[in-house]
Amino acid sequence: MNPGHHKSSLAVLTVAALGIVYGDIGTSPLYALKEVFSEEHGLPLTRDNLLGVVSLILWGLTIVVSLKYVTLILRADNRGEGGIMALVALALKSVGARSRWFGPLAIVGLIGAALFFGDGVITPAISVLSAIEGLEVATPALKPYVVPLTVVVLVMLYAIQRKGTAGIGKWFGPVVLVWFAVLAAMGGINIVAHPDILAALNPLHALRFLVHNGWLAFLALGAVVLAFTGAEALYADMGHFGKKPIRIAWFTVVFPGLALNYLGQGALLMSAPDALSNPFYRMLGSWSVYPLVVLSTMATVIASQATISGTFSITQQAIALGYLPRMRIVYTSEREMGQIYVPFVNWLQLTAVVLAVVGFGSSSNLASAYGIAVTATMLMTTILTFFVIRYGWKYNALLAWLATGFFIVIDLAFFSANTLKILHGGWFPLVLGAIAMLVMLTWQQGRGLVYDNLRQHTVPLEDFLESLFMGEPIRVAGTAIFFRAEGDGVPHAMLHNLMHNKILHERTVFLTIRNADIPRVPASERVKVENLGHDCYQIDIHYGFMDERDIPAALGLCKSFGLEFDPMQTSYFISRQNVIPRVGSGMALWREALFATMSRNARDAADFYRVPANRVVELGTQVEI
Repeated sequence: MNPGHHKSSLAVLTVAALGIVYGDIGTSPLYALKEVFSEEHGLPLTRDNLLGVVSLILWGLTIVVSLKYVTLILRADNRGEGGIMALVALALKSVGARSRWFGPLAIVGLIGAALFFGDGVITPAISVLSAIEGLEVATPALKPYVVPLTVVVLVMLYAIQRKGTAGIGKWFGPVVLVWFAVLAAMGGINIVAHPDILAALNPLHALRFLVHNGWLAFLALGAVVLAFTGAEALYADMGHFGKKPIRIAWFTVVFPGLALNYLGQGALLMSAPDALSNPFYRMLGSWSVYPLVVLSTMATVIASQATISGTFSITQQAIALGYLPRMRIVYTSEREMGQIYVPFVNWLQLTAVVLAVVGFGSSSNLASAYGIAVTATMLMTTILTFFVIRYGWKYNALLAWLATGFFIVIDLAFFSANTLKILHGGWFPLVLGAIAMLVMLTWQQGRGLVYDNLRQHTVPLEDFLESLFMGEPIRVAGTAIFFRAEGDGVPHAMLHNLMHNKILHERTVFLTIRNADIPRVPASERVKVENLGHDCYQIDIHYGFMDERDIPAALGLCKSFGLEFDPMQTSYFISRQNVIPRVGSGMALWREALFATMSRNARDAADFYRVPANRVVELGTQVEI
């Protein structure tokens, strides 16, 4: 490869990573520092406290983001992919299905994923709201319009999701690059005016702050963590950009820009304590407020976009891993695999976001709700990483504990501080996470009950075919494809077809979808074909949890096995289960009813797997759970 071309590609990826990965953490200066000194925390704005808090933020960025995420967590990739679901799959694979840790780790991962859904609601709400609150700084007369304007911006943002971000996505990186340049410049100007704030670079100020303030310092930790929100995006978006661009962007642009801005806000507050109501918008004087509102609104919209896209991605992965029912997934770009849109999730999330903005009314109120979801997700990530290091990478126990134990202590401190805010808004993401957790566990357990019920009536396939061909059945032209679950016997659709139509197609294919715990399966490993005799075949199609499901495309790969499929001569037989809840063993009746409702409303298998609708024959069967 041409070295110049490689450098150019790396530069492009680095700028793109700025837009997608760092939008969330990049907008934290809008609200983080003012929340630490908010009245509810009772922390007086003194020189020592200011130095301590700014030092705590700077060293938190160094330890939590630079060391934990950028250095350690980015190494725990699942074939190049990151994010909580990819990490769950990696951790479960590391310990093995028979390990006593398998079940608890699956629950830890589900909690992390569920809290991500809660985080995905709070991030757009607090980010856009905090940006538009700059209008209050310009003139208090505009305060009544802040919430309505925020709702309008968010509705517009969610309305364009169906078009994808391919068209406007190319501007994300440059806009966020300008944002970080402005953050750095604003900070630098204030630091030059009041260089005393540079003393905050000494970590002893952070330690003194924690020791001298005791309980008040512990309360303040709940707001300090707001400076690190968005760190999970580093890991979640690794598959889009790779580790190197993400690391380069952090150390050359993001970290310096954030550090300078927090130091600058501290410098401003040293000389003008009355700026505490909104230090960010007062850093350059009144002339800058309107331009900053415009720029920060653009930056927060981009930050929200990253979270929305992340929610779509998590949903896609959860569906593939069997934790959510099939939903309509629209691929919005022919070139980018990760560009997806999930309509149901989009409008559901918008509803929750608007409720959050209207219900909480200000970024300060939302800040209490924000920290709990972020810190809990961080804790889940660290726990899962320990098992990857210990059992996946085979490091000795002492080294594994040293690598993650330090971060677990820090995560627990931040999480504990945020639990004190549960009654003041922290309940909101917890409720959202609990609902998501309930839905995922109900779907997973319900599918298990359906499978157990069907397995009780399973007829072994090999024995069935042997008895079937003892007397030659009537065969008709064409190919019949029967969907068959993993480990299943004769598909119910085939039994119904033989019972009612009393015929067999001249070529019969049993099709099994196998979901792998890796992001993507190479095309060379996509299909496996087994000849069962009498022109009957078992075809296994393997998908990773980020692969696009397209059965006709996968069947096209069977040419190398000597099988070709004429679309107009191929019929797909699908068994559709009608789930009937009943009192007895299994789940609580209300959960079984919830599962039955989800099952009825799940996207058709044919539609989900891109099978032509006019070639599908559905045969129903009732299943009691």
